[in-house]
Amino acid sequence: MLKNKIFQRIWVNKKVTIFVIGLTFFSLAVYGQSKVVSGKVTTLNDLRVANITVMAKKSKSHVKTDTVGEYFIVCYDKDVLVFKGKVFKTLRRKIKPTTKDSVNVKLDFIPTPSNKEIAVGYGYMSEAQMTSATSYMDNTNENFCKYTNIYELIRGRFPGVQIMGSGSDPEVIIRGINSFNSSSCALYVVDGLVVSTLSQLSPCQVKSINVLKDGASAIYGSRGANGVVIIETIKGLNN
Repeated sequence: MLKNKIFQRIWVNKKVTIFVIGLTFFSLAVYGQSKVVSGKVTTLNDLRVANITVMAKKSKSHVKTDTVGEYFIVCYDKDVLVFKGKVFKTLRRKIKPTTKDSVNVKLDFIPTPSNKEIAVGYGYMSEAQMTSATSYMDNTNENFCKYTNIYELIRGRFPGVQIMGSGSDPEVIIRGINSFNSSSCALYVVDGLVVSTLSQLSPCQVKSINVLKDGASAIYGSRGANGVVIIETIKGLNN
């Protein structure tokens, strides 16, 4: 009887060992070998972002970026890195066996007054860095209807922003005059849609105005080279 019990115990332990080994090989077959990936996380005008959570979905590793926006994380050859912050759009980056060990990403910041405070409060960046990268105003504490037109509303409200030209359709200049042969006018985005002019927009319709300059406008590619004026209306132009 004792021999049978010992044999049964050995056989059970052997099956468990075989199962664990098999599961390990299965994991390696599915996910591949592990690797260390490093990189930096930036936003807006190439600002380094601290305290961003970086998670590897399959290896379950997670870290936070340091004070200069850099990170090191262990993941699989086939994995997905997820970059998350409270005031940023979540970014996912696939990791493949051919992916280099250095993965740098740029997060899209959601620019509102409350988010600026959160960004500073959570230590993502300093207040000075945030102020130099974006400009924002909304109709919470001011009646925009007192302005004659949208250009009067914008004029003098944003540092470095100029209204150039006469007539009913002047240009908003954010980054100065770049060339006499091409337009230096900013890109206009109203309720998420690119428009060619703001002249049809009444100040009473405006809920908020956000001005992106320098690296912050890079999310719009070459179209945002002269800076971007983002306007959100109270009801939307199409309503």
